[in-house]
Amino acid sequence: MSTAQRIFHGAFGRIALLHMDAALVPHAHSECHVLLKAAGADSSFNVKGQRQPLTNRTAVLVNAWEPHGYNHEAEAEATLILALYIEPSWLAQMKRSLSLSARPDFFQRPCVELTPHMRSVSEAMVADMMSPGLVPRERVEELLFELLIGLFERFSEWRHLTRMYGPAETWMQDARIRHAREWIICHLDQELYADELARECGLSRAQFFALFRRCTGVTPQMFINTERMRRACEWLAEGRHGTLGQLSQSIGFSDQAHFTRFFRNHLGAAPSQYQRVLDRLSA
Repeated sequence: MSTAQRIFHGAFGRIALLHMDAALVPHAHSECHVLLKAAGADSSFNVKGQRQPLTNRTAVLVNAWEPHGYNHEAEAEATLILALYIEPSWLAQMKRSLSLSARPDFFQRPCVELTPHMRSVSEAMVADMMSPGLVPRERVEELLFELLIGLFERFSEWRHLTRMYGPAETWMQDARIRHAREWIICHLDQELYADELARECGLSRAQFFALFRRCTGVTPQMFINTERMRRACEWLAEGRHGTLGQLSQSIGFSDQAHFTRFFRNHLGAAPSQYQRVLDRLSA
Protein backbone atom coordinates (compact mmCIF):
# COMPACT_ATOMS: atom_id res chain seq x y z
CA MET A 1 0.00 0.00 0.00
CA SER A 2 1.37 3.42 -0.98
CA THR A 3 2.06 5.77 1.93
CA ALA A 4 3.41 9.23 2.66
CA GLN A 5 6.65 9.00 4.66
CA ARG A 6 6.84 12.71 5.48
CA ILE A 7 5.33 15.98 4.21
CA PHE A 8 6.74 19.50 4.55
CA HIS A 9 4.16 22.23 3.97
CA GLY A 10 4.99 25.92 3.88
CA ALA A 11 4.99 29.10 1.83
CA PHE A 12 7.08 27.22 -0.75
CA GLY A 13 4.26 24.74 -1.35
CA ARG A 14 4.69 21.09 -0.45
CA ILE A 15 7.54 18.59 -0.37
CA ALA A 16 6.42 14.98 -0.07
CA LEU A 17 8.40 11.80 0.43
CA LEU A 18 6.12 9.09 -0.96
CA HIS A 19 6.52 5.31 -0.78
CA MET A 20 4.72 4.28 -3.97
CA ASP A 21 3.62 0.76 -4.90
CA ALA A 22 0.45 1.58 -6.85
CA ALA A 23 -0.42 3.75 -9.83
CA LEU A 24 -2.06 7.16 -9.57
CA VAL A 25 -4.91 8.37 -11.76
CA PRO A 26 -4.23 11.11 -14.33
CA HIS A 27 -4.29 14.44 -12.51
CA ALA A 28 -2.81 17.95 -12.49
CA HIS A 29 -1.50 20.60 -10.07
CA SER A 30 -1.69 24.36 -10.04
CA GLU A 31 2.01 24.46 -9.07
CA CYS A 32 5.06 23.44 -11.08
CA HIS A 33 5.92 19.89 -10.11
CA VAL A 34 9.30 18.13 -9.83
CA LEU A 35 9.66 14.39 -9.22
CA LEU A 36 12.86 12.61 -8.19
CA LYS A 37 13.59 9.04 -7.27
CA ALA A 38 14.90 8.71 -3.70
CA ALA A 39 15.26 4.92 -3.47
CA GLY A 40 13.78 1.63 -4.67
CA ALA A 41 12.87 0.50 -8.15
CA ASP A 42 13.01 2.66 -11.26
CA SER A 43 9.56 3.80 -12.34
CA SER A 44 7.92 6.32 -14.66
CA PHE A 45 5.25 8.95 -15.12
CA ASN A 46 3.03 9.59 -18.11
CA VAL A 47 3.53 13.19 -19.28
CA LYS A 48 2.73 14.57 -22.72
CA GLY A 49 1.28 11.20 -23.69
CA GLN A 50 4.55 9.31 -23.17
CA ARG A 51 6.25 7.36 -20.38
CA GLN A 52 8.96 9.48 -18.75
CA PRO A 53 11.51 7.41 -16.79
CA LEU A 54 12.23 8.19 -13.15
CA THR A 55 15.64 6.80 -12.21
CA ASN A 56 18.69 7.67 -10.13
CA ARG A 57 19.91 9.83 -13.01
CA THR A 58 16.67 11.46 -14.18
CA ALA A 59 13.96 13.77 -12.90
CA VAL A 60 10.45 14.27 -14.25
CA LEU A 61 9.31 17.88 -14.67
CA VAL A 62 5.61 18.71 -14.92
CA ASN A 63 4.28 22.14 -15.78
CA ALA A 64 1.43 23.77 -13.90
CA TRP A 65 -1.92 22.36 -15.07
CA GLU A 66 -0.20 19.66 -17.13
CA PRO A 67 -2.03 16.30 -16.91
CA HIS A 68 0.16 13.42 -15.77
CA GLY A 69 -0.12 10.05 -14.08
CA TYR A 70 2.12 7.66 -12.16
CA ASN A 71 2.87 4.21 -13.59
CA HIS A 72 3.51 1.20 -11.39
CA GLU A 73 3.59 -2.40 -12.55
CA ALA A 74 1.65 -4.79 -10.33
CA GLU A 75 4.65 -7.01 -9.54
CA ALA A 76 7.28 -4.26 -9.35
CA GLU A 77 9.07 -3.22 -6.18
CA ALA A 78 8.06 0.01 -4.50
CA THR A 79 9.69 3.35 -5.32
CA LEU A 80 10.46 6.10 -2.82
CA ILE A 81 9.71 9.39 -4.58
CA LEU A 82 10.63 12.94 -3.61
CA ALA A 83 7.79 15.07 -4.97
CA LEU A 84 7.99 18.88 -5.06
CA TYR A 85 4.89 21.06 -5.55
CA ILE A 86 6.27 24.58 -5.78
CA GLU A 87 4.26 27.77 -5.35
CA PRO A 88 5.15 30.39 -7.99
CA SER A 89 4.48 33.17 -5.45
CA TRP A 90 7.26 31.81 -3.19
CA LEU A 91 9.68 31.61 -6.10
CA ALA A 92 8.78 35.17 -7.07
CA GLN A 93 9.85 36.37 -3.61
CA MET A 94 13.31 34.94 -4.34
CA LYS A 95 13.44 36.26 -7.89
CA ARG A 96 10.52 38.14 -9.39
CA SER A 97 10.77 36.61 -12.86
CA LEU A 98 10.35 33.12 -11.40
CA SER A 99 6.63 33.79 -11.19
CA LEU A 100 6.85 32.46 -14.74
CA SER A 101 6.93 28.98 -13.20
CA ALA A 102 3.11 29.20 -13.19
CA ARG A 103 3.08 29.06 -16.98
CA PRO A 104 2.06 25.84 -18.76
CA ASP A 105 5.09 26.19 -21.08
CA PHE A 106 7.72 26.76 -18.39
CA PHE A 107 9.63 23.47 -18.68
CA GLN A 108 11.14 22.59 -22.06
CA ARG A 109 10.79 18.81 -21.69
CA PRO A 110 9.38 16.42 -19.10
CA CYS A 111 12.38 14.16 -18.45
CA VAL A 112 15.87 15.51 -17.76
CA GLU A 113 19.22 14.14 -16.64
CA LEU A 114 20.40 15.31 -13.23
CA THR A 115 23.86 16.69 -12.65
CA PRO A 116 25.88 15.20 -9.77
CA HIS A 117 25.25 18.39 -7.77
CA MET A 118 21.48 18.21 -8.27
CA ARG A 119 21.54 14.58 -7.19
CA SER A 120 23.57 15.51 -4.10
CA VAL A 121 21.15 18.29 -3.10
CA SER A 122 18.12 16.02 -3.57
CA GLU A 123 19.79 13.33 -1.44
CA ALA A 124 20.37 15.90 1.32
CA MET A 125 16.66 16.80 1.19
CA VAL A 126 15.68 13.13 1.45
CA ALA A 127 18.06 12.62 4.38
CA ASP A 128 16.48 15.57 6.22
CA MET A 129 13.00 14.21 5.59
CA MET A 130 13.96 10.76 6.88
CA SER A 131 15.55 12.14 10.05
CA PRO A 132 13.39 11.86 13.20
CA GLY A 133 13.84 15.43 14.38
CA LEU A 134 12.45 18.78 13.31
CA VAL A 135 14.08 20.36 10.28
CA PRO A 136 14.48 24.18 10.27
CA ARG A 137 12.44 25.96 7.63
CA GLU A 138 15.50 27.92 6.53
CA ARG A 139 17.38 24.68 5.84
CA VAL A 140 14.50 23.28 3.77
CA GLU A 141 14.07 26.47 1.73
CA GLU A 142 17.81 26.80 1.11
CA LEU A 143 18.13 23.27 -0.29
CA LEU A 144 14.90 23.59 -2.24
CA PHE A 145 15.90 26.82 -3.94
CA GLU A 146 19.39 25.50 -4.71
CA LEU A 147 17.93 22.44 -6.44
CA LEU A 148 15.25 24.38 -8.30
CA ILE A 149 17.48 27.15 -9.60
CA GLY A 150 19.79 24.50 -11.06
CA LEU A 151 16.88 22.79 -12.79
CA PHE A 152 15.41 26.07 -14.01
CA GLU A 153 18.70 27.33 -15.43
CA ARG A 154 19.19 24.18 -17.49
CA PHE A 155 15.74 22.92 -18.35
CA SER A 156 13.14 25.71 -18.24
CA GLU A 157 12.08 28.51 -20.56
CA TRP A 158 12.59 30.99 -17.71
CA ARG A 159 15.06 33.34 -19.39
CA HIS A 160 13.41 33.13 -22.80
CA LEU A 161 9.97 33.90 -21.36
CA THR A 162 11.40 36.78 -19.31
CA ARG A 163 12.59 38.41 -22.54
CA MET A 164 9.41 37.67 -24.47
CA TYR A 165 6.45 38.27 -22.17
CA GLY A 166 5.31 38.05 -18.59
CA PRO A 167 3.25 35.47 -16.73
CA ALA A 168 -0.37 35.07 -17.78
CA GLU A 169 -2.86 32.42 -16.81
CA THR A 170 -4.43 31.15 -20.03
CA TRP A 171 -7.97 31.12 -18.64
CA MET A 172 -7.74 34.88 -18.05
CA GLN A 173 -7.93 35.28 -21.84
CA ASP A 174 -11.60 34.24 -21.95
CA ALA A 175 -14.14 35.77 -19.55
CA ARG A 176 -16.42 32.73 -19.78
CA ILE A 177 -13.71 30.34 -18.62
CA ARG A 178 -12.65 32.79 -15.91
CA HIS A 179 -16.25 32.80 -14.71
CA ALA A 180 -16.41 28.99 -14.80
CA ARG A 181 -13.21 28.72 -12.78
CA GLU A 182 -14.46 31.12 -10.13
CA TRP A 183 -17.86 29.40 -10.02
CA ILE A 184 -16.21 26.00 -9.47
CA ILE A 185 -14.06 27.31 -6.62
CA CYS A 186 -17.11 28.86 -4.91
CA HIS A 187 -19.21 25.70 -5.25
CA LEU A 188 -16.74 22.92 -4.41
CA ASP A 189 -19.06 21.71 -1.66
CA GLN A 190 -21.64 20.71 -4.28
CA GLU A 191 -21.82 18.08 -7.00
CA LEU A 192 -20.64 19.80 -10.16
CA TYR A 193 -21.71 18.84 -13.65
CA ALA A 194 -20.46 19.97 -17.04
CA ASP A 195 -24.00 20.74 -18.27
CA GLU A 196 -24.56 23.11 -15.35
CA LEU A 197 -21.21 24.82 -15.85
CA ALA A 198 -21.91 25.22 -19.56
CA ARG A 199 -25.23 26.92 -18.81
CA GLU A 200 -23.48 29.29 -16.39
CA CYS A 201 -21.19 30.30 -19.25
CA GLY A 202 -23.92 30.54 -21.89
CA LEU A 203 -22.40 27.72 -23.96
CA SER A 204 -23.47 24.31 -25.14
CA ARG A 205 -21.88 21.38 -23.35
CA ALA A 206 -19.63 20.59 -26.32
CA GLN A 207 -18.59 24.23 -26.77
CA PHE A 208 -17.86 24.61 -23.06
CA PHE A 209 -15.81 21.41 -22.86
CA ALA A 210 -13.69 22.30 -25.90
CA LEU A 211 -13.12 25.92 -24.81
CA PHE A 212 -12.28 24.97 -21.23
CA ARG A 213 -9.71 22.43 -22.32
CA ARG A 214 -8.19 24.78 -24.89
CA CYS A 215 -7.84 27.58 -22.32
CA THR A 216 -6.69 25.57 -19.29
CA GLY A 217 -5.09 22.43 -20.72
CA VAL A 218 -7.34 20.16 -18.62
CA THR A 219 -10.93 18.96 -18.72
CA PRO A 220 -13.51 20.57 -16.43
CA GLN A 221 -13.55 17.45 -14.25
CA MET A 222 -9.77 17.41 -13.87
CA PHE A 223 -9.87 21.07 -12.87
CA ILE A 224 -12.54 20.28 -10.26
CA ASN A 225 -10.46 17.36 -8.95
CA THR A 226 -7.35 19.55 -8.75
CA GLU A 227 -9.17 22.23 -6.78
CA ARG A 228 -10.63 19.62 -4.40
CA MET A 229 -7.18 18.16 -3.75
CA ARG A 230 -5.72 21.62 -3.21
CA ARG A 231 -8.46 22.52 -0.74
CA ALA A 232 -8.08 19.19 1.10
CA CYS A 233 -4.28 19.53 1.43
CA GLU A 234 -4.66 23.08 2.76
CA TRP A 235 -7.27 21.94 5.30
CA LEU A 236 -5.05 19.10 6.51
CA ALA A 237 -1.97 21.32 6.70
CA GLU A 238 -3.73 24.04 8.65
CA GLY A 239 -4.96 21.54 11.24
CA ARG A 240 -8.48 22.92 11.17
CA HIS A 241 -10.93 21.78 13.80
CA GLY A 242 -13.32 19.22 12.45
CA THR A 243 -13.50 15.66 11.20
CA LEU A 244 -12.46 14.15 7.90
CA GLY A 245 -16.17 13.63 7.29
CA GLN A 246 -16.70 17.39 7.53
CA LEU A 247 -13.74 17.98 5.23
CA SER A 248 -15.13 15.55 2.66
CA GLN A 249 -18.54 17.26 2.72
CA SER A 250 -16.96 20.70 2.37
CA ILE A 251 -15.42 19.70 -0.98
CA GLY A 252 -18.39 17.86 -2.43
CA PHE A 253 -18.19 14.29 -1.13
CA SER A 254 -21.25 13.00 0.71
CA ASP A 255 -19.40 9.80 1.61
CA GLN A 256 -16.08 9.94 3.51
CA ALA A 257 -14.94 6.60 2.10
CA HIS A 258 -15.35 7.99 -1.42
CA PHE A 259 -13.22 11.02 -0.49
CA THR A 260 -10.53 8.76 1.01
CA ARG A 261 -10.34 6.72 -2.21
CA PHE A 262 -10.23 9.92 -4.25
CA PHE A 263 -7.39 11.36 -2.16
CA ARG A 264 -5.38 8.12 -2.25
CA ASN A 265 -5.82 7.72 -6.02
CA HIS A 266 -4.51 11.24 -6.59
CA LEU A 267 -1.64 11.36 -4.08
CA GLY A 268 -0.87 7.82 -2.94
CA ALA A 269 -1.80 8.12 0.75
CA ALA A 270 -5.02 8.28 2.74
CA PRO A 271 -5.83 11.76 4.14
CA SER A 272 -5.54 10.59 7.77
CA GLN A 273 -2.11 9.06 7.11
CA TYR A 274 -1.02 12.16 5.16
CA GLN A 275 -1.98 14.34 8.12
CA ARG A 276 0.00 12.22 10.61
CA VAL A 277 3.31 12.73 8.80
CA LEU A 278 2.84 16.41 7.92
CA ASP A 279 5.15 19.13 9.27
CA ARG A 280 4.00 22.71 8.73
CA LEU A 281 7.05 24.93 8.36
CA SER A 282 5.88 28.43 9.20
CA ALA A 283 7.85 31.64 8.83
